[in-house]
Amino acid sequence: MCAAFASRTGLVFTFCHVGPRSYSKKPKMQKTSDSGTVLKNGAKSHSIPVSVVIPTRNEARHLTRCLEAARRFSQIYVVDSQSTDSTVDVARCLGAEVVQFHYHGGWPKKRQWALDSLPFENDWVLLLDADEILTPALVDEIGNAIRNPNFTGYRVFLRINFLGRDLRFGAHGFWKVSLFRRGKGHFECRLRDQDHSMSDIEVHEHVVVEGRVGKLKHPLPHHNIESLNRYLTKHNEYSNWEARVFSQAARQPDELRPALFGNQAQRRRWLKKRFFGLPGSPILFFLYKYILRFGFLDGVPGLIYCALQSTHFFHIKAKMYEIKCSASTTAKRD
Repeated sequence: MCAAFASRTGLVFTFCHVGPRSYSKKPKMQKTSDSGTVLKNGAKSHSIPVSVVIPTRNEARHLTRCLEAARRFSQIYVVDSQSTDSTVDVARCLGAEVVQFHYHGGWPKKRQWALDSLPFENDWVLLLDADEILTPALVDEIGNAIRNPNFTGYRVFLRINFLGRDLRFGAHGFWKVSLFRRGKGHFECRLRDQDHSMSDIEVHEHVVVEGRVGKLKHPLPHHNIESLNRYLTKHNEYSNWEARVFSQAARQPDELRPALFGNQAQRRRWLKKRFFGLPGSPILFFLYKYILRFGFLDGVPGLIYCALQSTHFFHIKAKMYEIKCSASTTAKRD
């Protein structure tokens, strides 16, 4: 499969034999028949000096598109959680360095562990999900942005594609910090006593950057092609985590502060916290997304997405109630 792919594209890919928790020190250089040299991920020596981190768990269906779109970057890590499909084979075939992450609960989770542990060879780090596909225009913009000495990080607008349709109304997308200087960005910790019922990856923790953060003008498409069953399984884990976060009494020391007049992440968190206390908030959330934000203009995918989001909201509140009842029962026994 690798040789055929290389023949069709004109690029040369080599295998990266990286075992669990082991790393190669430098990308090996391989001479080719055309001008220039080819790095391990198939990019030429004048590729963009950015280290890409892609967390995975059974993402074989998404990973090929993601890696092909990111091949102009000089270093790519796939941080895997013991995938049982062909994720690792796909990653190695396309020249990524594969590292296994074993989650035992607590903090750090996958992305922060990668930031703490991987031997990055570039000054800039780009965080991608396997279902996020860089466009050529965004790659060019990133190449220019990292030359600007005035910024330490950049936000990118995530454009959501759901069930084959770009959502432009009810779930228009959001800004997130994905690109930052090595050593200048870290994930906030919102819950330290996490367990295996929760995702091993950061859910709604945000990257906190030391210094000035700019915005990239080209969006990042988020195009998930997995089944709704997989979507629901993931969001069940997410709701376990969110219920615990919203049930804890105090904010963590490095947690991003909710603020109505802060950045988008702070504003969304402030509104969500206030909204949670309202009676019937999951229904209100659906009406807001589907009616007031014109989600109905996104067709059937828009209806399904808004309904699933409001259901997720309900699951969080139900699990918060369960936590409250459990704590009350424990207190009575004591």
